[in-house]
Amino acid sequence: MPQEPAARWGYAPAPPATPARSLPRRLSAPVATLAGVVAAFVYVGAVDPNEPGHYPVCPLFRFTGLYCPGCGGLRSAHAFAHGDLPTALGDNALAVVGYVVFAVVMAVWLVRAVRAVPMRLAVSPVLWWGIGAVLALFTLVRNLPFGSALAP
Repeated sequence: MPQEPAARWGYAPAPPATPARSLPRRLSAPVATLAGVVAAFVYVGAVDPNEPGHYPVCPLFRFTGLYCPGCGGLRSAHAFAHGDLPTALGDNALAVVGYVVFAVVMAVWLVRAVRAVPMRLAVSPVLWWGIGAVLALFTLVRNLPFGSALAP
C-alpha cells in the first residue's frame, strides 16, 4: 500500500479541528519552551565554558580521550550566543545545525499556534535511524586524524 506524501517525509496530517482555545493558551507551550531555551543560552553565554571549573568534563572524553557528538557543544553555544558563528562551527558544527533546526521548528510551532492549527510531528523510524547514523558518522570522523577539523 503506497504511503501518502506527508507520511513519507515524516509529517502527520493535521488532526481534525478542535474547539478553538484562546490565543494566550495556544501560545503558552511554545513560548514556555522558547523561554527555557533562551534562558539556557543566556546562562551559557554568561558563564564561559572555556574557563575550567564551571561545567563538568564529558565523561567519555575524560575516560577514553574520544570526542562524543556533544563534545564542544557548550563552547559552541557560548560562541553562538555571542554571535561568533565561525567559532561555534569549529567547536561543534552539528550543534549549530541543531540550533537552526530548533529555530525552524519553533517558528513553525509559533505560527501554527497563532493560526490555531495543532502541531504534530510524526518522525518515522527511518528518520530516527538516519539521525543516529549522522551522529555515529560525525563521532567517528571527528575522532580520526583526517577529521580533526571537526574536533573541538
